[in-house]
Amino acid sequence: MKITTTGRKINVTDGLRSYVEKKISKLGRFFSDDANVQVTLSVQKDDHIVEVTIYHEGMIFRAEIRDTDMYAAIDKVVDVLERQIRKQKTKLEKRLKSGAFSDDTEFVPIDEEEEFKVVKVKKYENKPMSVDEAILQMNLLGHEFYIFNNSETMDKEVVYKRKDGNYGLIELS
Repeated sequence: MKITTTGRKINVTDGLRSYVEKKISKLGRFFSDDANVQVTLSVQKDDHIVEVTIYHEGMIFRAEIRDTDMYAAIDKVVDVLERQIRKQKTKLEKRLKSGAFSDDTEFVPIDEEEEFKVVKVKKYENKPMSVDEAILQMNLLGHEFYIFNNSETMDKEVVYKRKDGNYGLIELS
């Protein structure tokens, strides 16, 4: 595995880099040597953020963890990735697609996929409004997204709140 560690608003010390490589290399048993791993360590206020993306033979595994301690966040992100990888491996083996993972990996079955259950259905009158009005409505309702008819284009669009505090707009076609 090729592990690349970068820092945003943080100086990645040799000790921290070696800790990341030690923990991430444990995931190497699932992959051949050509897997690329991108680790980004960052700090925002009191949060230490660890983002890990693994690229391997067309598959992408990604996890992001926020914690007050960088080392705890690294441990947690490795656990999350291991669960994702095991789940994907189980799915692939169920479909009889071998060769996606190294053969020396032990098979650990996981629980069946979780069922998605709709617990509430809402109907509302979808009046045409501007993007600014839709953002205002979304904030008034305390939602993370809001679907509306754009009064300028008369198309259905979605505004959503991004993790960075800004807003995004999805134009449906």
